[in-house]
Amino acid sequence: MKTNEGKIDRSLRIIIGLAVTSMVFWGPQSPWAILGLVPLVTGLIGVCPLYGLLRMDTCRPRSWRGHL
Repeated sequence: MKTNEGKIDRSLRIIIGLAVTSMVFWGPQSPWAILGLVPLVTGLIGVCPLYGLLRMDTCRPRSWRGHL
């Protein structure tokens, strides 16, 4: 699979996923907190299926890769 998430996008997804998932243990303890696994997993693997369907990509353009 081709990565379609940039570094900032992945970092935000991981942070948000951890924050929402932590509500299972602390806070309102709602079963809806399990939905925090979606941004957490997509942030960890770097691929968002919805981005693929919408043909979105938050990675840098190919011409920039390898030049930094």
